[in-house]
Amino acid sequence: MSGSLAGILAERIRRGGPIAVADYMAEALGHPEHGYYTTREPFGSQGDFTTAPEISQMFGELIGLWAAVAWQMLGSPSRLVLAELGPGRGTLMADLLRAAATVPPFLAALEVWLVETSPRLQARQRQTLAGRDVHWCERFDDLPDGPLIVVANELFDALPIRQFEKQGGVWRERMVGLDDRGGLAFVAGPETVPELPAEVLAAADGAIVETCPQGRALAAALGGRLAREPGAALIVDYGHPLSGVGDTLQAVRRHRFHPVLETPGGADITAHVDFEALAAAAIPARAWGPVGQGDFLSAMGIRARAGMLAAGASPKLATDIAGQMRRLIDPQEMGTLFKVLALAHPALPAPPGFASL
Repeated sequence: MSGSLAGILAERIRRGGPIAVADYMAEALGHPEHGYYTTREPFGSQGDFTTAPEISQMFGELIGLWAAVAWQMLGSPSRLVLAELGPGRGTLMADLLRAAATVPPFLAALEVWLVETSPRLQARQRQTLAGRDVHWCERFDDLPDGPLIVVANELFDALPIRQFEKQGGVWRERMVGLDDRGGLAFVAGPETVPELPAEVLAAADGAIVETCPQGRALAAALGGRLAREPGAALIVDYGHPLSGVGDTLQAVRRHRFHPVLETPGGADITAHVDFEALAAAAIPARAWGPVGQGDFLSAMGIRARAGMLAAGASPKLATDIAGQMRRLIDPQEMGTLFKVLALAHPALPAPPGFASL
């Protein structure tokens, strides 16, 4: 155990005391030698989870259509920075750029950037996007100036969260300490007041709430940039539209739920996104939504695109395409749990997919 990440964390706790849930999550996902994203291939059927771009090319294609229309709303600038945050294997960007080719002036204007911290995933993205003119950086703040469109799919759910539990009428930060046998365990930490709406803080004893400082900081950086220069961002993730109460911290391994504190670095760890907090942090940019992923993709024409792909296809392929569409938009699948939030310069009209708001 001592050479494992669990052993490293246990020794750190023995020496310095319990650590915040956010610190545990950051180490489990990003430790340079034992972290989940630095050592594993998480995506697809052979990994631990499957994201929307891996389910169907339609997802990335429709986001490409969204980006093309947003570019037109920006006045069709001759140069546009198109950035994806947390681009996985590069599948979404590959599908987006293929769709962009149907609007040649848009494709010609693009300067494509991928914001990725993992060298291993960068290498995978280079394979997926071989032959494309793509640039990489590690931080959003490193992106070049100019008109900007940003896409982030299932990024914010993987950013470390802080958890707080109400005990005896006061909020205490939830920490990761050690149990009687030296194993990792949740323990109560210092008294503190989470940065959440008063109605949420009025919850009864035993309630757990969550905040995501990194998510809010990134949303603030996005909002500041989009308010200074023309641009728009599209955030797709699973979570809740309003700040609320609940323990959403979860781990997934081989497509099944896994104990969060068991084998850190060996499972993906995520938490539901608080879209209300993101929208508030992004001010002075304007937020649109969130809307359900199913409603968004339907507004962007997924049924028509599925029909085009199925036309002339074999019966099995046509059935597969219909199944992929259902998985993306059905309320019992990804259609309502996954939500879409747009951020834009305050002078811009409603982005594509949000016109009814």
